[in-house]
Amino acid sequence: MLTALSIKNYALIEDINIKLQEGFTIITGETGAGKSIMLGALGLLLGNRADYGSIRDADKKCVIEGSFNISNYRLKDFFLTEDLDYEENTIIRREILASGKSRAFVNDTPVKLTSLNKLREYLIDIHSQHETLSLGNNDYQFQVIDTIANSDALLLEYKTELKAYKKLQKQLVELKEQQAQATKEYDYNLFLLNELEEARLENGMQEELETRYEELSNVEELTENLSSALNLLEQEEIGSLDSLKQARTALAKIASLSSNYENLHHRIESVIIELDDLSTEVTDALDRVEANPEELEATNQKLQLIYNLQKKHSAENIAELLQIKEELQEKVSVSENAENALSELEKAIVKQETKLGTVAAKLHEKRKAIIPTFIKEAETLLDDLGMPNARLKIELKKSGSFLANGQDELFWYLAANKGGDFKEIKKAASGGELSRIMLAVKSILAAQSKLPTIIFDEIDTGVSGDIAQKMAGILKRMGNSMQVIAITHLPQIAGKGNSHFKIFKEDSANATTTKIEELKDSERVEELAMMLGGKNIGESARAHARALLD
Repeated sequence: MLTALSIKNYALIEDINIKLQEGFTIITGETGAGKSIMLGALGLLLGNRADYGSIRDADKKCVIEGSFNISNYRLKDFFLTEDLDYEENTIIRREILASGKSRAFVNDTPVKLTSLNKLREYLIDIHSQHETLSLGNNDYQFQVIDTIANSDALLLEYKTELKAYKKLQKQLVELKEQQAQATKEYDYNLFLLNELEEARLENGMQEELETRYEELSNVEELTENLSSALNLLEQEEIGSLDSLKQARTALAKIASLSSNYENLHHRIESVIIELDDLSTEVTDALDRVEANPEELEATNQKLQLIYNLQKKHSAENIAELLQIKEELQEKVSVSENAENALSELEKAIVKQETKLGTVAAKLHEKRKAIIPTFIKEAETLLDDLGMPNARLKIELKKSGSFLANGQDELFWYLAANKGGDFKEIKKAASGGELSRIMLAVKSILAAQSKLPTIIFDEIDTGVSGDIAQKMAGILKRMGNSMQVIAITHLPQIAGKGNSHFKIFKEDSANATTTKIEELKDSERVEELAMMLGGKNIGESARAHARALLD
């Protein structure tokens, strides 16, 4: 529950600090006194986006701080998940600077607004006047039924499966689009692929072919020069080898005289061996050289084919052609295997659809089971609130589609008067009736969700007299199990509070300031008397006020 609230430098508020108690707390004040400002500050504390224009003094920061006793609400796991320090008396602080920066802290640990928004779901339900109108909103109607049915886990499972289902459907659309495009290009791609496959390309092939082409194109020149080189190496008397052998014989005769001569002999021996090997290779090369017009033509055709393919595909070399071939194989494969892939994906969708339908069916049954109980409780509360003839009808119909929260369509109808026809609740109920229905709904939800605190901002709009008294009784009972804070203009409701705060404006020479103070018993009598009779308070108004407090 909210135990303390401090607001500094926010809108008309300079500095207020209040301590709050368990049970039913009342907040009153004249229209425009600043009740909405206080709710705005509380919203900021719990994660709403900051409005920097609401800072009172631009030279100072705005600080809003709230203390929450959470010892009885099993929130340790949440704090662990969000990486926050758990304290039974948790302090949330929000700081807003005129520079545009905003900071939030939980137990002095900096947090993001997403964490605050998650935490607020465990701490406070702030019911604004506008929310009463949401009774006619289908999303809110589902939220009420699912909260009472305790369907959170099933809803999460359904949404997870729905996400997977939609992903598969998207893949199916994309695959069909790819298939349609691939079909258009299939014949052309297949022709290009066959052309590349028939070329039997290999890395290094082009270089080898070009070398062989040069050899076959220059047979005469090769024969002439290789023969000349061989003669120079091996010709008797003037050949290099013969001359070297004669030099080796001469050096052999003096090799024993000195290590220098022996070294010269070994070196010339090495040269002879190398030159002899070179002569053999030249001989082999000469033997391989032969005119072969057929091979020359075949080599030329093969090279021209490679050059043509490179030009067609804008490729620099065979490696790029091979890469293009792989890409064409993939495109052709998509077309050839599309039916199989399409069939497999459609099977997966049917399987996921069955799984999703199973979860949706469980959701439907949980909702269906709780609706009669909810209607009975709501009608009982409406009877207490002066609507004894009100009848609520809730229809739950199965839809053929997978919607955001199941396969159900939900309709709330109301017959407010005896013998009246059922109409959509937003059309059948007046403003005061909507307020009473919303209070009944909130009362049932509060018992189910077990939130520490609920704040009602003028839930009593459109009601008065005896109805207001009955509404106050329900709020009082709710306060027995949770902290209930009600902002009200009705003395019948204000008189039921365990504690009572008054918001008011105070003018000084330079500014108007909103303040709040807790009223003591005598002050409560005066406040209620003023709410009953205006500023000119008579003794009868005071007597009536005392009666309301008894």
